[in-house]
Amino acid sequence: MSTTASPFGEAELSDPWVALEPGADPAEHARMLRRAHETFTEAGTVPRPVRPVVADSWRRSARAGVGPDGTADVELMDGDLGAYRAEHPLARVMPLFRELLGTFAADGAHLLAVCDEHGRLLWVEGDPSTRNRAGRMNFVPGARWAETSVGTNAPGTAVAVDRPVQVFAAEHFIRRVQPWTCAAAPVHDPRSGRVLGAVDITGGDGLAHPHSLGFVQAVARAAESHLALLAPQRPALDTPELTVLGRDEAQLLVEGRRIRLSRRHSEILVLLARHPEGLSGDELLCALYEDESVPPVTLRAELARLRRLLGPSLLASRPYRLTVPVESDVAVVERRLETGAVTAAAAAYAGPLLPGSQAPAVVRLRRRLADGLRTALIARRDPDLLADWAHAAWGEDDLDVWRALAAVRPTAAVRARLASLEAELSAPPAWPRPAVR
Repeated sequence: MSTTASPFGEAELSDPWVALEPGADPAEHARMLRRAHETFTEAGTVPRPVRPVVADSWRRSARAGVGPDGTADVELMDGDLGAYRAEHPLARVMPLFRELLGTFAADGAHLLAVCDEHGRLLWVEGDPSTRNRAGRMNFVPGARWAETSVGTNAPGTAVAVDRPVQVFAAEHFIRRVQPWTCAAAPVHDPRSGRVLGAVDITGGDGLAHPHSLGFVQAVARAAESHLALLAPQRPALDTPELTVLGRDEAQLLVEGRRIRLSRRHSEILVLLARHPEGLSGDELLCALYEDESVPPVTLRAELARLRRLLGPSLLASRPYRLTVPVESDVAVVERRLETGAVTAAAAAYAGPLLPGSQAPAVVRLRRRLADGLRTALIARRDPDLLADWAHAAWGEDDLDVWRALAAVRPTAAVRARLASLEAELSAPPAWPRPAVR
């Protein structure tokens, strides 16, 4: 890699992965590329000034049977897209992408896009008018933009060659994409090194600058560092795992055994898992029973039965405590919320914590966890995440979430459900209704 002098006195990188050398005329270069593209599509030869990375990509595109007048196919929609995004590892760094690239995209009338390892777009965000124009070529969430589907383009090519790359104007293989310029960089799993997908910035000719490629590459590296910090703290093979979300009776996986616990034992284990320092008998009585007249012997009998079920090596007394750390799905959701990984937190939330429990401490924890997640979803304003919550059994009467969903996805069905809820709850309307004539 060499450097050349910039007219502004800075050193600029001369990089084969960058679309334009400093000082080049974008309009003239675009005209030459269009002529080169026509030559390739008609004769199969690649003339100058096409860069080697683009020439190789054109050849791969042609071998894959991509036609220059094709378009991207939308493969994932609605619930399928939402579920897929929620489970994808890059969901965990979307807050970072938005923080680092969101303002840049909005201010420059650009788009922030993220694709998976197969070139499928998962998120496309940014300037609304630019999104509308991009939508006409199916540059939308759920569409496949792999090289093998739509030919040369920054996110698809970055995934294909596992390198940051910039694609300018007629370097795009499909003609309807040629008015655009984009820069993308692959994002890798920090542990295995495999490609998870790519982060992309798409817009006009203003992106045909070395700095835009350097910027998106730096964002990709920051995402990998963040993923390393967020790497799931998977329990060791001998660490018990407690599952309590969306079920009235907990399941404990310990030493290869799956144990289904009674409701009271489930409540006890939830509380002890959250208090590794232990709880006294009086503290457990207050946490578990609404009726203050319940005698301590009742709790001691429950704990004796639980100790026989789990074994004396796991449950100790004075104070009552677990002898080893226990991982729980509640803790997973809480950790993800704390790090801003809202999509991943929503994916791990299988439902309210022990929904049938009336134990005072469990009720408080259940409410706190649900409120924390729903507040994060409302603030995120992601229509898919809001819809997932609103259509779940626990969210079907959640007025605040339905209002947030109506604000970002005001379909007839959503507005009708919101009107019904507001009528049931005698709440003031959140959106203007037409005047009655």
